[in-house]
Amino acid sequence: MPQHVVAVDIGTGSARAGVFDIRGQLLGKAEHPILMNRPRENHAEHDSEDIWSAVCISVRKAMEQSGAAPESVGAIGFDATCSLVVRDVDGGQISVSTGGERRFDTIVWLDHRALKEADFCTATKHPVMEHSGHFMSPEMEMPKLMWLKKKLPGTWMNTGYLFDLADFMTWKASGALARSRCTLTAKWNYLAHLDKGWQADFLEQIGLEDLQERGRLPDDTVAVGQSVGTLTKEAASAFGLTTGCHVSAGMVDAYAGALGTLGGAAHDPHKLERQLALIAGTSSCIVSFSRERKPSHGMWGPYYEAVLPESWLVEAGQSATGALLDHIVRMHAAGGEPTAAIHQRIVARIAQLRVEEGDNFGARIFVLPDFHGNRSPHADPHAVGGISGLTLDTSFDGLCALYWRTGVAIALGIRHILEQMRDYGYAPDTLHVAGGHVKNPVLMELYADATGCKVVVPKMNEAVLLGTAMAAAVSCGLHRDLPSAGLAMYPGGDVLLPNEDKRAIYDRDYRRLLAMYRHRAELETME
Repeated sequence: MPQHVVAVDIGTGSARAGVFDIRGQLLGKAEHPILMNRPRENHAEHDSEDIWSAVCISVRKAMEQSGAAPESVGAIGFDATCSLVVRDVDGGQISVSTGGERRFDTIVWLDHRALKEADFCTATKHPVMEHSGHFMSPEMEMPKLMWLKKKLPGTWMNTGYLFDLADFMTWKASGALARSRCTLTAKWNYLAHLDKGWQADFLEQIGLEDLQERGRLPDDTVAVGQSVGTLTKEAASAFGLTTGCHVSAGMVDAYAGALGTLGGAAHDPHKLERQLALIAGTSSCIVSFSRERKPSHGMWGPYYEAVLPESWLVEAGQSATGALLDHIVRMHAAGGEPTAAIHQRIVARIAQLRVEEGDNFGARIFVLPDFHGNRSPHADPHAVGGISGLTLDTSFDGLCALYWRTGVAIALGIRHILEQMRDYGYAPDTLHVAGGHVKNPVLMELYADATGCKVVVPKMNEAVLLGTAMAAAVSCGLHRDLPSAGLAMYPGGDVLLPNEDKRAIYDRDYRRLLAMYRHRAELETME
């Protein structure tokens, strides 16, 4: 009887693997970097074979560290960023790059080359837009596919397979062409709540009437927690596992994180609807579940059964958060390469300066954090950021002040999203935070104080891997269903409560943030 599962998380810069037991204990973990090609502004590309190699290395190292026997692993699951993998008619690599390099066959999620195509989709006002917050983001797959067909017609004519990255991994591992309900519903405008998920009239309207045939995209999808098959002999050998190991349906990384943080409440729908998952790293995603469909503007979804059965999921987010803090460090005269060490040094100095200067520290600096567009709540990928209150100060303390106020702006951006969610009938009162931001004391304090929410930090900060492990455990029968896996494998969390003495300060800063939005609009419309 299997006793373990392997979870693989493919992020923007690395692939990670973890080995878990049926109680959710992490027994071994490993990580390996992946290559990104940035040939021009707004273009970002991966090499899918490089990703596969990084995954193989990570799985083998994690297994070695765990001490688990290969035959004890019942399933392997994959989550990934919503990057687009393109393969030729023979399943080999084919270029998506304007540079023409064949190995760069994957358009990264954060790639914004398809802004015009996204605007075209939004302008159709097709009913599918009701499930994307009434707008199309260039981070979704349809605009990227439109761009590919228009700009690289040779690649399009020789395309034989199209995958969301998580689905590419399950295909590569099992040979199965099945696609996940999670990926297609969230990123491909597939409507899982209808008998026919693909909307042929929409595809025709945007010039992708040949999409299903070109990409070998099936009519039906596989739910999270189901198996798409077992490992091929080649994949089993590459991972150091057995051909009896099941391959769980793939997941979007943020949604795996939502399952990992909120899985402990999945058995109680009333409680679950008051909880939000905040998966915060390079970008930030907020995920909420509800039993009823709640249409909205400026948020992605609602998506039916994108994770949990008979449940709607809505996602909001910020396109650059950790990436924005990196940018601030990189652009400032006292900064440089944004390593973990310099972030720690800045955070430590901020703590000292706040003791010395109190609430006056950086108080005249105001940041509009839309440096990579505004995903939510404005749904404007063209939006730009701004900073008010700069002086000639190029000192390290000056960098710390700017970093602190950027953190305030990021947290207030979350508050802005929560305010809109409440307008659409959501009633969140608890934020479950996971990801890289958990390691940043500045952001963790601000998430509680600036939003006024209770913040829960999982005792094991591997929510994304854990959510993928939960789904894998269900796919091979180690747990009956996703709520059961959530109850059994969720580690619990530590609670941070907002400091009520800071409420007036952040209320005022929030009003200033809204004023900056108004001022930006005024500047951009001025004649």
